[in-house]
Amino acid sequence: MNFKKCVRCGCFFSSVDEVCPNCSPKDNFEMSKLKTFLVNQVEEASITDIIKETGIEESNLNRFMNNKNFMKDVNKEKNNIHFNL
Repeated sequence: MNFKKCVRCGCFFSSVDEVCPNCSPKDNFEMSKLKTFLVNQVEEASITDIIKETGIEESNLNRFMNNKNFMKDVNKEKNNIHFNL
């Protein structure tokens, strides 16, 4: 394991993750909130719109959006939505 500095709170911890154990639940909650927003979003939204709607800080939002696995999961779920008319 590596000694790292948490990208959310700045505390030092030993792990392979980029966030400390205290911030991990916050990250998971915000990623879930962002995923729900993106999957249900019909129109394009700016970063400002997403921040306003989700309450996620810009630095965390950028980190989540640059996470390839997260975005792959969002795109997969968004493509699996079927509308009943």
